[in-house]
Amino acid sequence: MIKTRKRGTKMKMEDGSRRKKWAAGIVLAVLVIGVFGCNIYQRQKIADRMMSSPVNAEVRADDRKEEKSTTSQLYARAAVLMDADNGRILLGKNEDEALPMASTTKIMTCILALEKGDTEDVAEVSAYGAGQPKVHMGAKKGESYRIGDLLYALMLESYNDAAVIIAEYYGSQMAGLSGDIASHSAAESKQAVLAFTAEMTKKAKELGCKDTFFVTPNGLDGSLELKKSGKSINYEHHTTAADLAAVMSYCIVKSPKKEAFLKITRTPSYTFHDRKRMESGWQEGSRTVACMNHNAFLQMMDGALSGKTGFTGKAGYCYVGALEKDKKRFTIALLACGWPNNKSWKWHDARLLYEYGLEHYDWRDIREERILPDVRVKNGQRDSAGLECREETIELLLSREDEIKVEWDVPKSLTAPVVKGEQVGRVAYFVNGELYREFPVTAAENVPEITYFYCIIRIIRNIFL
Repeated sequence: MIKTRKRGTKMKMEDGSRRKKWAAGIVLAVLVIGVFGCNIYQRQKIADRMMSSPVNAEVRADDRKEEKSTTSQLYARAAVLMDADNGRILLGKNEDEALPMASTTKIMTCILALEKGDTEDVAEVSAYGAGQPKVHMGAKKGESYRIGDLLYALMLESYNDAAVIIAEYYGSQMAGLSGDIASHSAAESKQAVLAFTAEMTKKAKELGCKDTFFVTPNGLDGSLELKKSGKSINYEHHTTAADLAAVMSYCIVKSPKKEAFLKITRTPSYTFHDRKRMESGWQEGSRTVACMNHNAFLQMMDGALSGKTGFTGKAGYCYVGALEKDKKRFTIALLACGWPNNKSWKWHDARLLYEYGLEHYDWRDIREERILPDVRVKNGQRDSAGLECREETIELLLSREDEIKVEWDVPKSLTAPVVKGEQVGRVAYFVNGELYREFPVTAAENVPEITYFYCIIRIIRNIFL
C-alpha cells in the first residue's frame, strides 16, 4: 500500500509536470504567434501607410496637376494623345466633343481606297469632280488618273478634287452606277460620292468610333438629311478627337494596307502624269502634277511617322498625327486649333502631347502569374480536376498614376462531367477601373461523371482484383 501510494504520488507529480510543460509550450506558442502576427500586422500597417502616405499621394497629385497643366496649355478646343497599339486615351481635352475635322477626313478616304480598290485602277474625271474648290489640282472633265497617283495628291497636297475623283470611282461601283464616269450627271456623281462616304462612316463604326459621320470625302463642311425611324435627321460632317486618333491608329497599326499608307504619307514629294487609253493599254499623258508633303511636323520631331493637316473656316486648323520613339507609338488628334493667323498652334500642341507621352508613359507587363489549385469535382470519376489559364504577355504603356487591378474568378468546385478546355472561370485585368483584357480559366483534364456502369465495373474490380 505504501509503495502504491508512492507510485501514485509519483505519477501525479509526473502528470503535473507534464501539464506544466504543455501549458508553458502553449503559452510560448501563443507568444510566438502573437509576436509574428503583430509583426505582420505592423508591416501591413506600414505598407498601407506607404500606399496612402503623403509622399505617394503627392506623387499622384503632382501627376494630376501636370496632366491638368498640360491640357491647359493646349490651344486646340479638343485634343487626344492615344496609345496607338491599343487605343487607350492617355491624355484628353474635350475628346468626345463632336466637331468638323476639315482635311483630316482624307486619312479615311485614303485607307478605304487602299483596302477596297487597287492602286493600278484608273479613274475618269466627271464634271462634278473637276468642279471642286481649292485646294485642287485642276483636273479636267474627261481626264483619267491612276488611283495610286491620286492618293499622293490626296495626302501630300490635300487636293479636294483628287478626293472626289477617288470617291466617285469606287462609289459608282458601290451604287451600281455607270462606269462611264465622265458622262455622269451632277446627281449621279453626288450619289456615287455619298455611297463612298457612307462606306467611310460604316468603316469608322467598325473601328469603334462613337460619334463620326462623313458627308464629304475631302473634309469640306457639309450636311446630309437622312430619314431614320420615319423622321428626317440632319447629319453634319464631324468627328471627335478620340475617334480621329483611333482612325489614325488603325491606319498605322492594324490596317492590312498600313505599309502603303505610311509610304504615301511619309513621301516628301511626288510627281505623276494623267493617263491616256491606247490600243496597247494605259499610257502616260502630257499633263504633269507635282506634289509636296505639307506635313511639316515630319521634320520637326524625331520619330514622327505620319500625319495630315486640315483647315476650313468652320473647322479651324486641325491635325492628326503619329509618332514612334523609344518603342512607344502614339497618335494624336487636334480639332479647332486656332484660326488665321494661328497656323503654327497645331505644331505647338503636337509637340506638347508627344513629349508628355514620352515622358510620362513606360512599358509595363501587368500579367499576374498564378498557380491554380485543383478543384473538387462533384459526382466525378475522380475527386478533383486541374485548372489552367493560358495568359499572354500583357504589356502596355502606363504612368505612375495608372491603377491596375486583377480579378480571378475561379470556381471552388465543379460538377462532372468536366471537359478539358471548357471555360470554368476567368481572369480580368482592369486599368483605372475599366476592363482592359480578360482570359478564360479552363479545365485542364477530362473528368467523366459517375454512372451505373462505372459503379458496376468498380465493384467487380474490387472483388476480383
